[in-house]
Amino acid sequence: MNQWYCSVCHETFSGENKPGTCEICHADDRMIMKLEEVPQSLEQVRDLARKKLKGICAAYPSCDGNFDKICQREAYGKPIGLGGIGQGQSFRANVKALADIQLNMSVLGDHFEPDTSCSFLGIGLEFPVLASSTAGAQKYNDALDETLFCTSVLKGSKEAGTIGLRGDTWFYTPEDNPSLNAMKVCDGYGIPIFKPRSQDVLKNLIEKAEKYGCKAVGVDLDGCGSTIMALHGQPVFKKSVKDIEELVKFTSLPFIAKGIMIPDEAQKCADAGASAIAISNHGGRVLDSTPGVATMLPLIRKKLGDSVTITADGGVRTGYDVLKMLALGADAVLLGRDIIRAAVGAGTLGVKLHLEHIQKTLKKAMFMTGTKNIKMADSKILFKHN
Repeated sequence: MNQWYCSVCHETFSGENKPGTCEICHADDRMIMKLEEVPQSLEQVRDLARKKLKGICAAYPSCDGNFDKICQREAYGKPIGLGGIGQGQSFRANVKALADIQLNMSVLGDHFEPDTSCSFLGIGLEFPVLASSTAGAQKYNDALDETLFCTSVLKGSKEAGTIGLRGDTWFYTPEDNPSLNAMKVCDGYGIPIFKPRSQDVLKNLIEKAEKYGCKAVGVDLDGCGSTIMALHGQPVFKKSVKDIEELVKFTSLPFIAKGIMIPDEAQKCADAGASAIAISNHGGRVLDSTPGVATMLPLIRKKLGDSVTITADGGVRTGYDVLKMLALGADAVLLGRDIIRAAVGAGTLGVKLHLEHIQKTLKKAMFMTGTKNIKMADSKILFKHN
């Protein structure tokens, strides 16, 4: 008799043959594995993801968008998978902007245990790293069901002590939205970020998010560059300041304006009432040749002061990268591609293991820079070249 494990809800059960579905959460057999084969390390999770994402992502040690990676090549009209748009210059700019920043190593002083706890939009978190609002994993070799992908991200984030954002894409509809389906399963513990659909559609989606008890809502403003949405009858639009004001007033939840890369536009979103500004170039997936997020982050923080919460994503792979983003002005940092790989590899368990690894390396980075708590992470820990 074999022992089986569901990587979405962690349920175990006995049976000679692999079950078609989990009896508890109804995950399909793609999320079920033999108990003795359950990954015990993050590297094992990445090995599983590498197999499932064959031809799309090889889970390289360095996810940098260079041309030697299978994800990054000019798509010539084909889907870009996990790569960046065009020549991938924006993808690479994100990685390079972080790589070019160096940390000051501090070894004198009292011994301490770094405190990574923080608050994000009133939500207490064990560390300031959130799963970003990715979507569409179902289309990567049919590796997993989309709602189960979203559920795994939300559950794994919560189990690691943080919270997950969920995204929106061309096969999501107002009537069948995998992000919201997962929010319902998880009692609203998550933050849906919607594509910039029409105002009426967005209001309908926001109402559902409120009904399910979500902690905040937002709009992926840079999603206005998505051509695949319109091709599938899901048009997206650039949003005006008036549009944002209308949505902010419509909901009782904190509103996140995501996809901002210009200081003046960040200020306009803040003035419109957004509770958080998410600095992002969409992982380099909507416009080639943009600066890296880490380049724009301190400029936007300087513009906004401490008046509004700021998140940043783009090229973040380690806890050291997280600390750099915090020191540059972010209140929280988002992870995208790595969370996709973790969820594909081992569902909820994979996401949890990855986020716990990030927290561990963040603590290491804080300890070696003399950063006792998150609020102490500022430009003083960054090396300044003459």
